[in-house]
Amino acid sequence: MDKRTDYSGNITAKYLDQEVTLYGWVQRVRNLGNLVFIDLRDREGVVQVVVNKDSGKELMEIADSLGSEDVIEVKGKVVKRSSVNPDMKTGEVEVDANSIEVLNKSQVPPFEIKDDVEIGEQTRLKYRYLDLRRPTLQNAIILRSKILRAIHEYFDENGFINIETPILGKSSPEGARDYLVPSRIYPGSFYALPQSPQLFKQLLMAAGFDKYYQIARCFRDEDLRGDRQPEFTQIDMEASFVDEKGIQDYTEGLLKKVMKDVMGIDLKTPIRRITWDEAMNKYGSDKPDTRYEMFLHDLSPIFKDSDFKVFSGAIADGGFVKGIAVKGGAEKYSRKHIEQKQDYIKRYHAKGLAWVKFENGEFSGPVAKFLTDENKQALIKEFDLEGGELVIMVADKWKVVTDSLDHLRREFAKETGIIPKDVYDFVWVVDWPLFEYDEGWGRWIAAHHPFTMPDDKGIELLDTDPHKAHARSYDIVMNGDELGGGSIRIHKRSIQEKMFKALGFTKKRAYEQFGYLMDALDMGFPPEAGLAIGLDRFAMMLAQKDNIRDVLAFPKNASASEPMMHAPAPVADQQLADLGIEVEDQYADSVKETEARLEKEAKEDADKNSTWDE
Repeated sequence: MDKRTDYSGNITAKYLDQEVTLYGWVQRVRNLGNLVFIDLRDREGVVQVVVNKDSGKELMEIADSLGSEDVIEVKGKVVKRSSVNPDMKTGEVEVDANSIEVLNKSQVPPFEIKDDVEIGEQTRLKYRYLDLRRPTLQNAIILRSKILRAIHEYFDENGFINIETPILGKSSPEGARDYLVPSRIYPGSFYALPQSPQLFKQLLMAAGFDKYYQIARCFRDEDLRGDRQPEFTQIDMEASFVDEKGIQDYTEGLLKKVMKDVMGIDLKTPIRRITWDEAMNKYGSDKPDTRYEMFLHDLSPIFKDSDFKVFSGAIADGGFVKGIAVKGGAEKYSRKHIEQKQDYIKRYHAKGLAWVKFENGEFSGPVAKFLTDENKQALIKEFDLEGGELVIMVADKWKVVTDSLDHLRREFAKETGIIPKDVYDFVWVVDWPLFEYDEGWGRWIAAHHPFTMPDDKGIELLDTDPHKAHARSYDIVMNGDELGGGSIRIHKRSIQEKMFKALGFTKKRAYEQFGYLMDALDMGFPPEAGLAIGLDRFAMMLAQKDNIRDVLAFPKNASASEPMMHAPAPVADQQLADLGIEVEDQYADSVKETEARLEKEAKEDADKNSTWDE
């Protein structure tokens, strides 16, 4: 059993006049001559320890010798503080020490262990074990643990079976790049780390496990950003004999429990549902932030006959004119600031933006001169303009317009402060297209994945006009971020074959990659549905962090490397030989440079810090 009485951060007035044993790290030491104050920290917080001259010379010397991040055991009596510190949970008491044992000394750390300190990412990750001592990160990791506990409890209470699926699987060329693992036993062949347990969980339904869940580790070799890592965790669920409402009800029950147990928030259910079309046309995004308005408005009917050719020309070419109204924006934004926004939307292939201000009943700005009286009245009515608004407009193809205005809407909302704080707004986005056109690949791809069931009309369209088909799929969105998504799964061979054909598969390719699934679909495969929620992103949002790295104990950096253990790293020639792998000449110099750098860093560390005598 634990020898400590409690955590340092839990030593409050309830322990008054009691003898306690505490363990932790020295946050700081203040020597006032006759008194030495020690701030003792552990995962629950900080308590003040006091040593006075009456405690004896030896104890005073030990206290005075302590340095930042030394690990100590403290025994003493909890007493009232002479002056209360209202900023500390333990601020009413202190521990009058009668014994201090130094369990381990610490070198001076490369940065101070506190929240409000600026640390470069590389340094943070190199000394991650120190970074994780900071309260803000410890609290985030603990919050993640609480989420996991609530998840396991919920699924167990609802009859779900926790089943692990393989980490070593087969590569599929569809979607993101796989992480490959070479096989020593089968030279030239590779396993792939799973991007999702998708097919395994479907096959578990075929096996008769009608309710499955897993906290699944997944891997994708893709470019990183703030909310992505090469390895990530999914809350994965699948159930047989349910429809959309059934799996959505289970999801809402899970979210309700997590929000209550972890955040103390009563989530109202059922969660609102909007169609994909409504999300795109009203918010410009399939993951809409529904905490505020500033909706997109279709202005094409107003400007289809306009003399302003930027608008009327785009409409004539099959495009759209859409806009948003920023309340208070007329005064807040100068012409320079507005036009800087154009750079933001070029990434979405927008050629630019148009804008007008509405103040004191008048329109001003570069586009105002092109507005007829009829246009002006139509804009006032469309946006319900009252005065002080900045109206931003984009004219282009539908996708360019919605993507651009989605970005601008989010930017203006942040800058004008209209996003409510401490609000968690969930919404279901339903009735998705079955396919979407990928500009990078230059072809149609599955909007979710190739195993998504089309709706009834969509099944018919698979034979005639598949790209107009809609899917029986659904995404759960919170505060403008996709938490997860799911769908009714295809459970018949004939429909799955049509789906593969619509995606451009040949029969040969489909059966080489997914023949085992096709066979299973003919063996009494039940109707089923599922959903996966990104645990990392969910934890990041509940912890109110800006980066997924802050809710992971040992994340990778933006270059997908890990500075502490130096991963990835070259391996021994013999290991490569065993696997039948040879590094191409064009990479040989890079490998040698990396090996030399790692060897140099290890030698410098050993020469400076090692106590090893040879």
